Order: sequence, then C-alpha cells, then structure tokens
Amino acid sequence: MSSSPNQPNLVYVFADQLRYQSCGYAGDAKARTPNMDRLASEGANFCNAVSGSPMCAPYRASLFTGKYASSTGMAINELRMNPNHDCLGHVLHRNGYQTSYIGKWHLWANQLGNHDDPRNSYIPPGPHRLGFDGDWAAYNFHHRYFDAYYHRDSPEKLMLPGYEPEGQTDMAITALQKASRDKPFALFLSIGTPHDPWAQDNVPTADYELFRDVDFPRPPNYRNENDRLGDTWAQLSPTERVNLPEWMRVYYAMTTHLDRQLGRLLRAINELGLRDDTLFVFTSDHGEMFGAQGRRAKNIFYEEAVRIPFLIRWPGQIPEGHVADACLNTPDIMPTLLSLLNLPIPDEVEGADLGQAAQGTEQTDEPVAAFMQGMGCTAKWEDGYEWRALRTKRHTYAVHRADRSEKLFDNVADPFQTRNLINAPASVTLREEFRAMLKARMAALNDTFEACTWYRDNWTEDRIILRTATLM
Repeated sequence: MSSSPNQPNLVYVFADQLRYQSCGYAGDAKARTPNMDRLASEGANFCNAVSGSPMCAPYRASLFTGKYASSTGMAINELRMNPNHDCLGHVLHRNGYQTSYIGKWHLWANQLGNHDDPRNSYIPPGPHRLGFDGDWAAYNFHHRYFDAYYHRDSPEKLMLPGYEPEGQTDMAITALQKASRDKPFALFLSIGTPHDPWAQDNVPTADYELFRDVDFPRPPNYRNENDRLGDTWAQLSPTERVNLPEWMRVYYAMTTHLDRQLGRLLRAINELGLRDDTLFVFTSDHGEMFGAQGRRAKNIFYEEAVRIPFLIRWPGQIPEGHVADACLNTPDIMPTLLSLLNLPIPDEVEGADLGQAAQGTEQTDEPVAAFMQGMGCTAKWEDGYEWRALRTKRHTYAVHRADRSEKLFDNVADPFQTRNLINAPASVTLREEFRAMLKARMAALNDTFEACTWYRDNWTEDRIILRTATLM
C-alpha cells in the first residue's frame, strides 16, 4: 500500500507516569490541565484505557509491536529489546510516512544503572530504532529535567537548555515545520514528566508555586505498611511516607507544565494548518501509586498504576466529546492506529483493533477485558513479584504467582479497591468466570506465567533479548 498527500499525519505524545486520576477532565479538582481537558472535548476519551504492563520498557515494547510482554520478552526495565519485530514505525515507513522520534526511548540499555554512559543512552541508527528513520532526538533514560541531554546520530550528548519538556516541545514544533507536505509524517514525542524525582529543583518554580499550599491528604486506600508483594521500587520508607504530600505537589506542578507544552504543540498544529489532517494522540505509559495499597511507583494491577489517559482527536473522523468505554490495552494501540490510518496490520500483532470504538460506531468484537501482565521485579532479576490480571469495564481480577492469592474488585462500587470480593459468596460465579477467562487468555498467548528469572535464563544474555515468542 502506498501513501498519498491526503493520507493523515500522526502525532503521538506520551507522558511518563501520568495517571488518569490526576487529570482535570477525569474529575480531579486539584489538577490544572486545561489543554488535556479541551482535547478530551475535541475528540475521543478512552476512559477505560490501561497500561498492559505498567512499567516504562515493557509498555514501550508493547506500544511499538502490538504484542504482550510475554511475547516481546521485555519482562522488566533496563533490557535491550530484540528488534526482530514488524513494528509500528516499520509499517509507517513502508507506507511512505516520515517517521520522527523525540524524547525517552528506554528500549536499548542493558545495564542496571549507568544511564548516562553513552553505551546505554545512545541508540545508534539502524534496526534498534524500530523504523524511526527520520528526525531523531532521543536518549534511553534519565529524569533530570534541568540538566537534560539527547543524542542524534552520534554518541555526542547534546545538552537541552532550560526545562526538558519545553525544549522537547520546541523540537517537536520544529519537526512539524520542517516536515514535507508531499507525504504524511508520524511524530512521536515521549516526555519524561511527571516521573520522579519529585523535588522542587526538578520543576519550574512558577509551576510549583501553584501547588505550594495545596493539601494532598492520604487516599482512602492508603496503607501504613508496605505491600508484602511489592518489589524494591514499591517500598516506602518512613521518610518517604512523610514526604508523600510534597511529592504530589511536585507531581501536579510537573503535570501542569506538561499540559502547557501540550497546548503549545496543539496550537502549532493549528497554525500550520495541520489540524484537520492529523490524528493526534495524548496518553501515558502508566500511573503512580503514591502510597495507595501500601505502595509507591507502578508495576501492579491497581487502578492508580494501570489506568492512564488516552485521548485521540481527528476532526471529521472522530466525534467531538466522544467517551469510548472500550477496554483499550497497550497492545491494542498499534492495530487501532493503523486501522484508523487505513494501513495494514501485521499478522503477528496480538492486540485488538478498536478503531470503530474510537469513531463512535458499534464494535461487535470489542474485548471483554484488558489482559495485564506483571512479569517480575521492576528492574532486577528477582522472583516473587509476578502477577496476571484482567480488567473489564467494571471489575479487576488478579492473581499473584508467589502465593497464588487472588483479588477481585468492583471498581464502580469500590473505586479505591478497598474490598477484595474473591471469597464473597455473591461473587462465586464471577470469580469462576474470571478464572476461566484468564486461563483462556494466557493459553492463547502461550503465556505460561513463568518466574522473572526464567526470561533471564531462556531469552536473554547480558540483559539483551536474543529471542522472541515468534522466534522460539
């Protein structure tokens, strides 16, 4: 299939660790997100979107391949992804798109730590860029937003003056201005905020001042003790617990600044006359717990970690103010975007095409539930933290590998997931339905619920993934 000048453009913007619950349009009165709120009114809001593997690297691997973590092998962070997949960038490139990428990549490094070493931060041109062969201004991983750098086509670190999200948005606007109008473009912008560290010196003062005196009380599902099934990154020290309100002030300040950059980008698209011809997406890779359920960080099936914003706008194609309640999962993003762009979906893609749901038409093959995977410890080869879960429009069902304990929540009646219904007499039939659904979903993907170190021993060498499910 070949493209034409009439083929729509694609702009995909994703934040890092922005949870759905902290967006104004989702009902958070403390949030200052007017541009996100307006975007939600101009297109479709997938209100049940989740992160299928709520960590940075597993999410990105699923985003670009349309596959689950049990098929990409990206079980944890700080692994180097196997490039032998037919990825979103490849499909776009084959069909005439100019493909550009700006920001955090997080699919290259094969060390735990040493993030700033060019051997870990610089992704060389070639297969590991997964089809993004045009403008490249990226790095693997860092979160110092006032001391930021990026790479182009050499290990040289190019310093970004000022605050990183603003500089990245400047580059994105320049990329839009430079893009040829003779063929469509696809621009991906991966912004690091509002990921920690949440310190005043890591956010502009003016944004922090908006929240300096805002009270952030403990949520109803806050627990004083750490979750016994949480890994190192999920644990909270006594000092960190005291600092939770301050962390949230910085988090919300970062989110406000992020929203302002989103507004700048949207205005540039309008001013360049690209609005009607551009499919625009704003989302996030996962959320943040902030003490809920006795945890910090992500890597768990609870709502604060998995539920993410997913806003999609295309004037004339996606109805304004449409609330799409389909269970959109990370592997569904690639086939959904390709379908909307009228591009072929590779046969090996495992996600569902939810293009009809985005456009407000009836979708008879809509997934009943999103299948979510916790493959192990956030960034270390440690066993004991694996889980699998299903999330429907109403319920979350999960099972932990370590002790086979189960959880079942009614997210409508109990949005903070404080009541585990797994042994409630009224839930017996529902529990058995979820058990059968999970078994069938895992079997269809050949997900055998292995321990984290099984992927180390069978799929990797020196934290480099050597094989994938399709290559075994």
